[in-house]
Amino acid sequence: EPLLKENPHRFVIFPIQYHDIWQMYKKAEASFWTAEEVDLSKDLQHWDSLKDEERYFISHVLAFFAASDGIVNENLVERFTQEVQVTEARCFYGFQIAMENIHSEMYSLLIDTYIKDPKERDFLFNAIETMPCVKKKADWALNWIGDKNAQYGERVVAFAAVEGIFFSGSFASIFWLKKRGLMPGLTFSNELISRDEGLHCDFACLMFKHLVNKPSEETVKKIIVNAVAIEQEFLTDALPVKLIGM
Repeated sequence: EPLLKENPHRFVIFPIQYHDIWQMYKKAEASFWTAEEVDLSKDLQHWDSLKDEERYFISHVLAFFAASDGIVNENLVERFTQEVQVTEARCFYGFQIAMENIHSEMYSLLIDTYIKDPKERDFLFNAIETMPCVKKKADWALNWIGDKNAQYGERVVAFAAVEGIFFSGSFASIFWLKKRGLMPGLTFSNELISRDEGLHCDFACLMFKHLVNKPSEETVKKIIVNAVAIEQEFLTDALPVKLIGM
């Protein structure tokens, strides 16, 4: 597999071998932002005026997000950056790791800002253990990281599903708040993060495109169908029916 083949030139960036992968890296670099750029000062007032079921769903979504970026990073650090030998892709993964840390910090700040009860805060920060619907998504991703028999191609598809399918419903639900003019800090950070995750998902698809030995269509379909089922279950759990207009 060319992407994974021992590459003695991996320590030097030029000459560029994979121009499309390099362009993705430059695109990611140009989108850099930090948590300090997001103003949360108006959010608390809005938070207090939300209905209980709206607060319930936002805290579920934030709890999932707070944990998920760390899981994505675990995969990048433990597996992908060690397997892929192409310098341009390593540049992208290195930058993605930095951005996932910023996302993680942002979600932790959001929970910290909105949730004043220390017990509830702990519950949300430990969602992987405390919330079954979050645990299920986390376990699915962690199993893929730990699977020593799965080829890189299968795991690329699985993590495209994590950043594409597992995130998209939650992003959409926060955009619904934006449409209503609520929670400007949360909705602005959501725009930035959803843009980043869209790029990460596109990058996974680009890596898949470059694979010579791709997993079978049947294998890919199985991974995606599985991820969709878990996401449907999560959204059914996190989004109370009473949220009209969602």
